[in-house]
Amino acid sequence: MPRITELHVNGDKRRIDANAERSLLSVLRDDLNLTGTKYGCGEGQCGACTVLIDGQARRSCLTSMGAIAGRQIQTIEGLESQGRLHPLQEAFLEVGALQCGYCTAGMIMSGVALLSKNPNPSPAEILRFMEGNICRCGTYSRIVSAIQRAARSKSGQAPSTQRMQPDPADNQSHEVSQAGGSSRG
Repeated sequence: MPRITELHVNGDKRRIDANAERSLLSVLRDDLNLTGTKYGCGEGQCGACTVLIDGQARRSCLTSMGAIAGRQIQTIEGLESQGRLHPLQEAFLEVGALQCGYCTAGMIMSGVALLSKNPNPSPAEILRFMEGNICRCGTYSRIVSAIQRAARSKSGQAPSTQRMQPDPADNQSHEVSQAGGSSRG
């Protein structure tokens, strides 16, 4: 079996010794101790394991090491810069877009990928892009608000200084589509 001996992660070259068929998720968590990326379903349906590969959101549970040799990987741990959180991480905190926190890293990584493609997405565009990320706590409206806030922040518009109050509707049941996304019911 071919072996992968180097991984470009969060701007650094890291020495590893991994079977090419092994999942990126297992190498990140078990070999590199980058545990922000979570194991959710193991089938690429929930989005908890989302990382950026060459700037594109990908499910690390389905990505083999052999498929990413020489490519740039970014995890949630690699978003902060010079001691400052990424604007989307700050926005998640400011609007209370996390509850249990299990989906948060995957949501943020998908949101970062969206904002790099579309710096000013509409709520409908955000919902469509985030469709494959599941939040079991149901904070979808706050996640959309956080992405909008980060977009405003990155564009130089002053974000609202008012902290959002939790929306009781966030915890109501949601219908989950076949693609693993959410739609308000």
